[in-house]
Amino acid sequence: LTILITDNMAAYAAGGFAAIQPDHYMNMQIVNTFGLIGGSGCTLCLLIATFLFSKNKTSKTIASLALGPGIFNINEPVIYGYPIVYNLPLMIPFVLVPDLFMIITYFATTAGLINPCVVMVPWTTPVFMSGFLATAGDFRAVILQVILVVLGVLIYLPFMKVHERVQAQQALEEAQAA
Repeated sequence: LTILITDNMAAYAAGGFAAIQPDHYMNMQIVNTFGLIGGSGCTLCLLIATFLFSKNKTSKTIASLALGPGIFNINEPVIYGYPIVYNLPLMIPFVLVPDLFMIITYFATTAGLINPCVVMVPWTTPVFMSGFLATAGDFRAVILQVILVVLGVLIYLPFMKVHERVQAQQALEEAQAA
């Protein structure tokens, strides 16, 4: 995938977007820019869902601590603090959301809704800025990222609610046992 973005950079420099081959649309930049929004599992969407819809104080505290790194696609505080590790309700969207985002982005590129990725942007570049830069200044890529973030929040939301119900039940059982 890295070779494909390198080829795209050279083709774009030589002849603009028309020189980009359709078989090079899926490349490392689609993964980093559109498939890993907020890091592995697109956890920035989980953090936003937590801020907007969670009533759990512990989850909100973890989300507030993880937001700073999450903006730069560093999500270990979410993965281990929320936690997502060994947490089936949160593991499902963690695996599915990035795949869905990459598929949507690929088809948006092939349909001509956004320009192909032609710039290798560091993986720590924040969302919205990364889409704009990776597509050589295509504002439609930013709009796609906004749509993806909203979609990710909506996908994570029911799983987050299940996670919070499980946490509340566990806390109740521990209180009854004590």
